[in-house]
Order: sequence, then C-alpha cells, then structure tokens
Amino acid sequence: MENIIVLGIESTSHTFGVGIVKYVSSINETRILANTYDKYIPEKGGIHPREAALHHARVAAKVLSDALQKANISMRDVSAIAVALGPGLGPCLRVGASLARFLSSYYNIPLIPVNHAVAHIEIGKFLFGFKDPLIIYVSGGNTLIAIQRKKRYRILGETLDIPIGNLLDTFAREIGLAPPYIVNGKHQVDICAEWGSEFISLPYTVKGSDLSFSGLLTAALSLAEKYIDNKKKLGNVCLSLRETAFNMLVEVAERSLVLAGKKEVLLVGGVASNKVLRKKLELMASLHGAKYAGTPPEYSGDNGAMIAYTGLLGYLHNVIVEPRKAFVRQRWRLDEVELPWIQD
Repeated sequence: MENIIVLGIESTSHTFGVGIVKYVSSINETRILANTYDKYIPEKGGIHPREAALHHARVAAKVLSDALQKANISMRDVSAIAVALGPGLGPCLRVGASLARFLSSYYNIPLIPVNHAVAHIEIGKFLFGFKDPLIIYVSGGNTLIAIQRKKRYRILGETLDIPIGNLLDTFAREIGLAPPYIVNGKHQVDICAEWGSEFISLPYTVKGSDLSFSGLLTAALSLAEKYIDNKKKLGNVCLSLRETAFNMLVEVAERSLVLAGKKEVLLVGGVASNKVLRKKLELMASLHGAKYAGTPPEYSGDNGAMIAYTGLLGYLHNVIVEPRKAFVRQRWRLDEVELPWIQD
C-alpha cells in the first residue's frame, strides 16, 4: 500500500477548518501535517448561521491554501477528501460540502463522508492511543456519554434539553459578559467564578444517566439579575452554576464508567478544554483505577484535523460517497453511524 494523504474540511458551526493527515504505510504510522482554521466571532449575541456561512465562504480559499502550504504538498498529492456532513448548522455545512464536492470532482479523488461527533471521538482516541474508552463528549451542541459496541457508538446518557456548552455561553451572554466567550483560554463563566467563594444551591437535575440544564440556567439567570451590580455575589452565582453543571456531568460519567466496566475515560469536544472539568474527571477516573485523557485545546474545538483523520479511517475501510450524493444532515446523530473500524 502506498502512503495515503487525506484532506479534511470542517464547517459545521463557527469554525472553518482544513486538516491534512498522512498515513505512512511502511511504518504503519499516521501523522498530522496541518490543522488550519478561521473562526467566526459574532459582534454580539450567539452564532447567526447565515453570517457564519458567509464568513466560511470568505475564508475557505485562504484556509485551504494555508493548510497545503503548511503540509508542503499540492492538491495533486491528496489521496482523498473528507468532509463533515453533519450534525451542524445547515448554511455552514453547505459551504464545506460544496467545496469538498468540487475538489473531489475536479481532482477525481474519493470523497469520504464524516460525522462531526465521530470525528471528535476518533481524534481523541488517536492522540492518546485509547482503544475502548468511556467517552464524555461536551460542546456547544452536544453533551453525552457513550461507549463503542457492535461497530457503533452507543449513547448511555445525554442532555434532555440544552448542551453544557450552550448553558455556559447563554448564561455569559445574558448577563453581559460575552461575547467574547473565551478570554486567554478561560470561559467568561470561569473568570466570573473567580470573583466568588460561596456555593449557592441551584437545580441539580440528573435522571438516570441523562441530564437537564434548562432549570439550572433559569435559576442562575434569575439570581444573576438580582446581583448584577455586586461583583462578589455575581461571582458566587457563576461559581455555583459551573460547579452544579460539572458535578452533574461527573455523576453520570461515574455511573456509566462503573456500569460499562471501562478502563479508559476520554473527554472530547469544545468544553473539554475547561481545566476545572478536566480536573474533576481526572480525579473521578483515578478513584476507579481508569486511565484519563482530555483532548488538548488545539483538537478539542472544531478542527479539520479530526475530519481528516476520521476520513482516513473511512478511506481505509472503503467508506466513500459519490459527490452528487454527499448530502448534509443537520441532525445526524452519533449512534446512527456504522463504523467498520470498531472491533466488537
């Protein structure tokens, strides 16, 4: 088998990214050659899908060019194109899908469909050499606990309403702290939490292995409105919101770890870069003798490298789609994807 180079395109939400990976067959090794991106940052409010898509269309050519230059290759060297076809925001997904279809057709190279959630997990497993972990996937669009079984990821528990990233972003935005949501690597809720020191009891809703954050958000916003001019008391609300939400997640993760009997715990997704959450899960895993790893910030947020790597897995197992049939799927769930590379 010759060396394989896969170019991956990510455009599901606020980030347009291009990643390039290379599989060196002679030594059975995969290398990440490039991971470039440009992120849409709204001037106010949350993500506006149409504005984000316009951003992606504007930056796509430069991000692609930068990735090829960093990898020191040309499009003629690429073996296959991988693209995230869902889940995500429709207008944003269509930008990446259109570019991928064009590149695949123009250069006559295979097109690999990739589920965005699967890619978050696969890049984490690749980075840490995990084979069969308990997966905790936390982001602005997802909050779930999963394991792999019978060539699919099976969801043991998930949010019943809003994801944990959405909870933090919405709270920060509604009390006037965001955007920007992240400052010097810290979420605005974490920065606000440093102003406080006292824990306030807030709604804690865990149902089996499922979670609900909407009541917590409503209660925290109600308190924050009262204390908006009192920095210390507002800090107490931020601290309590974060601790309550993270403790809920740790509880369902711990229950799932014991139930599934796994020996590895893997934290992935955009919220995986949160140091407080990482510390809590690392402690929980150590109490049960399990290895713990969380994807580093470069690969925990949306990125092209995770699409390229998952595309490589698909290419090696002949998961290929004709460009004219590469449709976007806004609600493409993690557990709907059959993955031939997962061993039973």
